Amino acid sequence: MNLSAVVLTKNEEKSIDRTLSSLTFCDEILLLDSNSTDRTQEIAKKYKTRIQKRDLNNNFAGLRNYGLQEAKGDWTLFIDADEVVTKELADEIREAIRNGNFSVYYLKRRDYFWGRELKHGEVKKVREQGIIRLVKKNTGKWEGDVHEWFDSSSKTGRLKNFINHYPHPTIAEFLKDVNFYSTLRAKELHKKGKRVNVFGILLYPAFKFITSYLLRGGFLDGSAGFAYSFIMSFHAFLVRTKLYQYRNLANT
Repeated sequence: MNLSAVVLTKNEEKSIDRTLSSLTFCDEILLLDSNSTDRTQEIAKKYKTRIQKRDLNNNFAGLRNYGLQEAKGDWTLFIDADEVVTKELADEIREAIRNGNFSVYYLKRRDYFWGRELKHGEVKKVREQGIIRLVKKNTGKWEGDVHEWFDSSSKTGRLKNFINHYPHPTIAEFLKDVNFYSTLRAKELHKKGKRVNVFGILLYPAFKFITSYLLRGGFLDGSAGFAYSFIMSFHAFLVRTKLYQYRNLANT
């Protein structure tokens, strides 16, 4: 078996059909489901997906590493439940595997928010440089509880076509995600002994907004660009506020 796709899910019935239909070019689809209570697993079965129930345990790297271990393919493609592999990228992935020039690949990603493609600001880096998502067996491992990265000493390549990303379909879901991920990030920083003061809580989010919205051109994406930059700056505020809270609780 040549290529496995690994997808992490929890209550993804609104998006999982679109995601899995874009992965039919893979030899295997392994879905790691964290106790979904909706129709996620039912929908996934239409695609002959191999489903395993596996708790996240607030550790995305650990779950991805489990998927890397369980996947039967020589290569593993990691796709989130709100992402879609374009046909052009699917063809390019197959060609890259046949050529075997690299063992680890960066895949570029296009983000869509409020029905608009974002090209600037917060998402500019992953749009232009990509993120590691296609890896050969035994070339490295995932690190980090949240905002995880692939640690590898292997030679890396970069594909030119895109993953399409459709996150946060509503503001309510965006804020829910921001609250969840900021908690994980604050706990991760707390475990590492990181500290923050009141000035950091106040100044860093403002600096992040100015950088994303003004310096990286988020304003060019209209109202969607403003909302995205503002909410991600709020995420930075929550991370630091929660970290400050955890430090204070630990000292009482």
